[in-house]
Amino acid sequence: MKMNTKKIYTCPMHPEVRRDKPGICPKCGMNLLPEKPKNKHEKHVTYEKHAGHSIAMFKRKFWISFILTIPVVIYSGILQTLFGFQPPQFPGSNYVPLILSSFIFFYCGWVFIVGAYRELRARLPGMMTLITLAITAAFVYSVAVTFIPTGEPLFWELTTLITIMLLGHFMEMRAVQSSQKALQELAKLLPDTAEVIRGKKTEVIPLDQLRVDDIILIRPGSKVPADGIVIEGTSDVNEALLTGESKPVKKTKDNGVIAGSINGDGSLKVKVTSIGENTFLAGVMRLVAEAQASKSKLQILSDRAAFYLTVIAILAGSLTFISWNWLFVAGIAFATERLVTVLVIACPHALGLAVPLVSSISTTMGAQNGLLVKQRLALEAARNIEIVMFDKTGTLTKGEYGVNKIITNPKYDENKILQFAASVDKPSEHFVAKAIVKEAEKRNLRLVPVKDFQRVPGKGVKGRVNKSVVFVGGEAMLKERNLQLSPDLKKKIEVEAKGGKTIIYVIVDDELAGAIALADIIRDESREAVQKLKSMGVKVAMLTGDSEGVAKWVAQELGIDEYFAHVLPQEKSKKVKLLQSRGLKVAMVGDGINDAPALTQADVGIAIGAGTNVAIESAGIILVRNDPRDIVKIISLSKHTYSKMLQNLFWATGYNIIAIPLAAGILAQQGILLQPAVGAIFMSASTVIVAVNALLLRRVKLL
Repeated sequence: MKMNTKKIYTCPMHPEVRRDKPGICPKCGMNLLPEKPKNKHEKHVTYEKHAGHSIAMFKRKFWISFILTIPVVIYSGILQTLFGFQPPQFPGSNYVPLILSSFIFFYCGWVFIVGAYRELRARLPGMMTLITLAITAAFVYSVAVTFIPTGEPLFWELTTLITIMLLGHFMEMRAVQSSQKALQELAKLLPDTAEVIRGKKTEVIPLDQLRVDDIILIRPGSKVPADGIVIEGTSDVNEALLTGESKPVKKTKDNGVIAGSINGDGSLKVKVTSIGENTFLAGVMRLVAEAQASKSKLQILSDRAAFYLTVIAILAGSLTFISWNWLFVAGIAFATERLVTVLVIACPHALGLAVPLVSSISTTMGAQNGLLVKQRLALEAARNIEIVMFDKTGTLTKGEYGVNKIITNPKYDENKILQFAASVDKPSEHFVAKAIVKEAEKRNLRLVPVKDFQRVPGKGVKGRVNKSVVFVGGEAMLKERNLQLSPDLKKKIEVEAKGGKTIIYVIVDDELAGAIALADIIRDESREAVQKLKSMGVKVAMLTGDSEGVAKWVAQELGIDEYFAHVLPQEKSKKVKLLQSRGLKVAMVGDGINDAPALTQADVGIAIGAGTNVAIESAGIILVRNDPRDIVKIISLSKHTYSKMLQNLFWATGYNIIAIPLAAGILAQQGILLQPAVGAIFMSASTVIVAVNALLLRRVKLL
């Protein structure tokens, strides 16, 4: 029988947090550590959840430690030394610091000792290891000198150290959990029940009983329980938390709805297409979780730095202890105090939190803005993009034909020509005919019922509109009717044709009424996207399988810097390589299907218009909406994320350059010494600063 050897990762502080991939603890932000199996015949160790192992637990332990530390300080002699204060004496008062410190150490400080044990089992010593070494050294030494008077105990230093560490961890945990709330809100989007139509009646059932192909009723103001297709009704649906689209989206028959979105004022009947783990919302949650578990280059660097800082702290602490105790003969009490201070102040907790917390927040922000980050390295690389390569069809354009221009004979205006053409084309299923009809409906033109409708193979269609015989078709139809273009009309049509547009002629009673130029519709958002990218100093390129004329026209319309025409799907990656050969960092934007090789070749692959298909393997970043403006958001998010990471690395490590030598006592001869409690304040403060600075990323407004 094959054993399950899948590695499990858990938090040293919160063993109930278990993941199958490395990442950070959603409760405290610590790096998850791999569990060690008990032996080769057993599965991975399963830790029982510690009762109250939460923010509330740290808060409770902090207050107990804080209250008990007060009498420890009073009876430790420090107040008498500083202020001449003599506390009330009673039999056994000399043992007050010992008794209370022992309770604080074993009850309040035990959480750190357990965390260190798990770190050492995983062979990844870190923050918990250093804290445990510090408080254990202080406690053992203090107990020893209490019964064997060879020095001054460090009870007040020990208790204040534990108190401050508990406070710092409590504040940090609150900050980390706050960063997770936005993603947790996604998980709360689904309702608990669904209203299913059974025959002529409706029945409310738990969500886990919902099945594919069920027909559900979504009432006004209620949440959509599953992905599906509208089969009846009209309503505006709020998808803001899922797609980033701020405006409610109108839903009518055959439109898709997404689980977790909120219905507007209308009622909808929806046929369920996906449930549970197969829904779009579940896919978003999966991708966000994967991205948060993945590591960027800076995170890998910070993890390595945290490990080396732990090693340096242990070596520096040991060297400090040896030097003061034997070389400078300052006494074991002073040497132990310096050892404790060095170990505490060098704790790499802030460093371990600096990058992962920013990564977690930025990934969640991306999801809220319709940007699904699959690969952390892709988001990190986006800040350096120098040129964005767009696939034309379906990205910069809608991928569907539309009326671009109407060229008129002086006797007819645009609407009259369009009315004739649309009336005759209404019965046709041809995509060009549908585009003409759609434009007429958009202009609210009345379509006249056509009589004697007839298809003319290879040429177009004909029919009777009112009393006029109307022909609609291409150049072959024009030749068949023996009609000639006037010089002025011919010149205008040639200009449009050179742009790669399809020209459809409208003939009324054997007279050319005008011509309709059709082309792939350029998205309104594309113009804004190109302008914003160029304003950021990013060049824009386009590739397409269309003709030179079409490519040139689209490029001119949008102000694109460079374009490639007649490009076959298998040649797209070569064009990306061509740009890279010039030393440019390239982002490729496509639909994730025909563009897969190019998306993979690019420095950053971005799949646009993913809809409910969130599993596009070739892209590092997936856009929920078909909106090229979101490319600007990606670059903006990348730059802000990287900036926050660098700031956090500075706050996490910068103070150590000065603090560690001071903790070791380098300026002791000048009377400048850092006490263990002060060291704990510095360490805790740096951790809290890092957490708060990361949280400020959420206030950034993406371009």
